[in-house]
Amino acid sequence: MKYFIIFFFSTFATFAQIDKVEPPFWWSDMNLSSVQIMLYGKNISQYDVKISNDIKIEDIKRTENPNYLFVTINTKNVLPQNFIFSFYKDDKFGFTMTYEIKKRDTNSKFRKSYDSSDLIYLVMADRFANGRTNNDSNTKTSEKADRKTLGGRHGGDIQGMIDHIDYMKNLGVTALWSTPLCEDNDPAYSYHGYGQSDVYNIDPRYGSNDDYLKLASELHKNDMKLIMDYVTNHWGWQHWMIKDLPTYDWIHQFPGFSQCNYRMTTQFDPNASAIDARNCMDGWFVKSMPDLNQSNPLVLNYLIQNAIWWIEYANLDGFRVDTYSYNDKSGIAKWTKAITDEYPFFNIVGEIWMHNQAQMAYWQKDSKIAAIQNYNSYLPSVMDFTLHDAFGNVFNEDDAKWDKGLIKIYDNFTNDFLYPNINNIMTFVENHDTMRFNQIYKNDFQKYQMAMTILATVRGIPQIYYGSEIGMMGNKDKFGDGDIRRDLPGGWIEDGNNAFRKAGRTAEQEKFHD
Repeated sequence: MKYFIIFFFSTFATFAQIDKVEPPFWWSDMNLSSVQIMLYGKNISQYDVKISNDIKIEDIKRTENPNYLFVTINTKNVLPQNFIFSFYKDDKFGFTMTYEIKKRDTNSKFRKSYDSSDLIYLVMADRFANGRTNNDSNTKTSEKADRKTLGGRHGGDIQGMIDHIDYMKNLGVTALWSTPLCEDNDPAYSYHGYGQSDVYNIDPRYGSNDDYLKLASELHKNDMKLIMDYVTNHWGWQHWMIKDLPTYDWIHQFPGFSQCNYRMTTQFDPNASAIDARNCMDGWFVKSMPDLNQSNPLVLNYLIQNAIWWIEYANLDGFRVDTYSYNDKSGIAKWTKAITDEYPFFNIVGEIWMHNQAQMAYWQKDSKIAAIQNYNSYLPSVMDFTLHDAFGNVFNEDDAKWDKGLIKIYDNFTNDFLYPNINNIMTFVENHDTMRFNQIYKNDFQKYQMAMTILATVRGIPQIYYGSEIGMMGNKDKFGDGDIRRDLPGGWIEDGNNAFRKAGRTAEQEKFHD
């Protein structure tokens, strides 16, 4: 992809300042040609806006917060260019700002995505490899590196992933899915990345936006794909917009704190009470993750544009969407459709953590089950949690019993007819939220072999979790999430054991890896 980087500049009168412009730029020839530009600065809404050239202002929205101004422009048939926003107050000229429309890559719309021919490698970014020690802590972010603490930041970064692309490639990996890399400025447990505080910038402890572009480029040079872990349901409480809300209903608010009840079945249960349904969809996932209100058009447009911006900017090959089934049901369908309208072959897998095939199939695009309720999520792929559930106990059960053992794997497949596109669901043995497979089975190598053989030969898109290939263990029930997200040995210069190299692996690690 070609980039013509021209930084926007602004000239300000002493009484005016724009602190943020999002999206910071856009592209020509986009399906989404009506672009909602969010301007943030003290009392910016007091200004009227005029525009130069042939670009039309479609709409200007002011909210109850005077620090925001939402300007929607029409970029249809507009050539790549820089154009001028002129700001006036009481008919008097105030200042100008330049905005850029970039040239879009010719093949961007029809980019290929991941599918059942791929092997996806899931990496917990903070725990994989530390390629650049000078960014382990940063003056702009609260939490500092503390490798001794399971729930602390350990220093893994984007450079660490780049440094070990060959390692992944030698495993047979063709697509990398990293946990979120955008800024998460929570004072604790920020390493997981799901409480984002700025969704247009990479967390400086992982690197920079340029580093992320380099990761995508290096993967593509090796015929590998990059999947972004995207979060539509919530942000972190340290997000700069949460601290100064554009509108009261930008997030879901209650008289007192209302936590999500996690009852995802209320999204389609005809017998669900209204209060249960609302608490699932609108309740906050946890106290530190305010729930975004996708029924607010300003919020929905912001999320749609941010997702498209990252695809175009970083040349992404796919999304995995966190907590998909907790979103506003109508809003998330509109979000998904907007992405796939822009990129018809772009794959998106949603985290639908349910334990019933019919309930999971409901969420896949063109589901006949969802059609009963006149609903279509437009979501191309879901994660096969029922197969994961079976993997968690079948190898410890007696196959001689009619409903125990491997028959559970078979029974999972008998329900494949429920899915509109069974070959496009993601299969996995473990991930960053589950008990480690090798912990459950006490590093029984034969059971690991059987599980990997099944994963590699059945329908769907196989996903493996970093460390599984060396027999990594982790007890979530006893020690929490940090234990299932251990550092990969050799990713830190001080490590004595280097699992990235054959000579550095122990005999036990090599048995799993070979």
